[in-house]
Amino acid sequence: MTALKRLGTLAAGAGLMAAAAGTVSLSAQALLPQLQAPARAQETPGLMEFRWDTDRDYRKLYFFMTDGGRNKRSDYYLILKPKDRKTAMLKLTVDFPSYWDAPLNPKTMQLCVMNDGGMRARTRCEKQIPAVIEVSPNGRAIEVYPNTPVPDNLTIGLYLETTNPFNVGMFNVNARIQPPGDIPVSSYVGTWLIQIDPN
Repeated sequence: MTALKRLGTLAAGAGLMAAAAGTVSLSAQALLPQLQAPARAQETPGLMEFRWDTDRDYRKLYFFMTDGGRNKRSDYYLILKPKDRKTAMLKLTVDFPSYWDAPLNPKTMQLCVMNDGGMRARTRCEKQIPAVIEVSPNGRAIEVYPNTPVPDNLTIGLYLETTNPFNVGMFNVNARIQPPGDIPVSSYVGTWLIQIDPN
């Protein structure tokens, strides 16, 4: 009888362990959707960022946008500070990635002397710089031609109004500058890393 009781106790214990394992499995399955939920990032550039691309030539540029939600109307201030440029600027080219699916209208853009904002002041266009602004036929690049070369001691920026892309994620928007001179070559000066979030 004692041996039979022990076998019964062991069988009951095994059943409880199996039930407990099933509970753990069900709990893990219940938590799985929460663990897979995408994290949301802030709309403005953060103090720290992670990039898969570890190119040492990457230079982060400052920007401000009024709304980071997808399909939301937003004002963009793409800033170039004096430390970002080593020469005067004859031409500015802003390159958007192929998956940027938002409209770019040159009529809603201005090249400006910028106040880059801070704790006590908002980012704004202080003075418009006369310039011709064009969008490439494929809608992936903005070309800005100031009437006169812009000196390198000014904080300048491209202001534009647009609707944010439908696609959610990070967009590397690159800036290239052509300095005055006989050779019409534009050089990379930095990247605005724009984050678009779900609504």
